[in-house]
Amino acid sequence: MSKSAATRARPLSPHLQVYRLIPTMLMSIVHRITGGALYFGTLLVAAWLIAAATSESWFAAVSAVYGSWFGRLVLFGYTWALIHHMLGGIRHLIWDTGVGLEKHTATRFAQASIVASVALTILLWVVFYLARGA
Repeated sequence: MSKSAATRARPLSPHLQVYRLIPTMLMSIVHRITGGALYFGTLLVAAWLIAAATSESWFAAVSAVYGSWFGRLVLFGYTWALIHHMLGGIRHLIWDTGVGLEKHTATRFAQASIVASVALTILLWVVFYLARGA
C-alpha cells in the first residue's frame, strides 16, 4: 500500500537563505525601495513649493535646510532614486514588448541600470553645479 498524501514529506518553503542574490533580484528589490522613497522625496518637493508660495521667510528657511550638507545629501539620494526608478520602469517597458527576457540579457539590463543611474545622477549634479556657478 502506498503512502497517503497527508503523510508524505512536503518540501520546505524557500527562504532568503536558499536564494542566491542575482542582479535582477537585487534590482527588483531596489526598484520597490526607490518607489517608496519617492513618496517621501515628493513631500520635500511639495514642502519647497508650499514655502515658495507662502512667504519669503519660509522659502529662505526651507532653502537653508535643503542647502545644508545633510539637505544636499538627501536631495542627491532623491535624485538617484528618481533616476534609478525611471530606468527600472524603462527596463520593464522594454520587457513588456518581449525584448530582453533571456536570462543573460535581463542580467545585463539590471547591471546597466545600476551603473547608468549612478552615472546619470552624478552627471546631473555636475551639470547643475556648473550651470549654477557654485
